[in-house]
Amino acid sequence: MHTLLVIDDEKMLTDLLKQYFTNMGYLVYTANDGDTAMALLNKEPDLILLDIMMDDFDGYDFCVKIRPLVNCPILFLTAKITEEDRIKGLQIGGDDYITKPFSLEELSARVEAHLRRETRTKARSSLLVTGNLVLNLSEKKALYDNQEISFSRKQFEIICFLAENEKQVFDKEKIYEAVWGMDGDGDSNTVKEHIRKIRRKLKEITGQDFIETVWGIGYKWNV
Repeated sequence: MHTLLVIDDEKMLTDLLKQYFTNMGYLVYTANDGDTAMALLNKEPDLILLDIMMDDFDGYDFCVKIRPLVNCPILFLTAKITEEDRIKGLQIGGDDYITKPFSLEELSARVEAHLRRETRTKARSSLLVTGNLVLNLSEKKALYDNQEISFSRKQFEIICFLAENEKQVFDKEKIYEAVWGMDGDGDSNTVKEHIRKIRRKLKEITGQDFIETVWGIGYKWNV
């Protein structure tokens, strides 16, 4: 049984989502304020539905605060629909962006899709060694000569995708699809910014360029 944490200041909405997902076989916890939401992280949810416009806190800030504490997908629920809002939500650690109003069927499909990807990720080998770089898939950590390199969740997933397919070249659209999914509600251009940050961090620690740009085509892992 998967556990969901629904965070929204509209109690009517959290009650509705709790009833809906409970009927589908999920264990659902709800929070209408920041303190309750923080306390419920102890329930170790498999996925978090997080409203951005809360009365007592900003959902973006809350995501930044809890991202180092949880590895599960975070799906934003919001009425904000600008491209800048969507890109910001994805770059700070969110995994999806669902605009209000939404259908329960669509929300359920997105939740199920993210949980399936989580299951596939956990089923993979726990370690991936590429040169002197070790990727711990279960703990989502990258280490070089036993020194940990800090990456965001999406940056780490991009690294793993490229490293697991080191002989192949992928354009940014394919990378976006592999990491965010077909139903990702964002822009593949964010991949370019993530890769820029990944390269900088890897270069600072390892002195190597692990990601090669194949001009006019895309990117590949360079060991």
